[in-house]
Amino acid sequence: MTMSDKLQIKTCPTCGSDKIRRVTRDITRKYKGQTYIVPKVGFYDCPNCGEKVYDHEAMQKIKAHSPAYHKAEALVEA
Repeated sequence: MTMSDKLQIKTCPTCGSDKIRRVTRDITRKYKGQTYIVPKVGFYDCPNCGEKVYDHEAMQKIKAHSPAYHKAEALVEA
């Protein structure tokens, strides 16, 4: 996938701000009281309203680290 194939956002879909930027950060999530960290996730973050936009690649990375998806996959495989 080339850079031109990736999601490119110039304005926030929620507030319309042009301050939205692509960032790469570790994100921390919780599932049923269990905290997990997804390292180095690329996504768009709006400092104006807090909106976060994740592309397919980011969602796949989050899914790979989430215990919610691991449980669902284990049920499917059984």
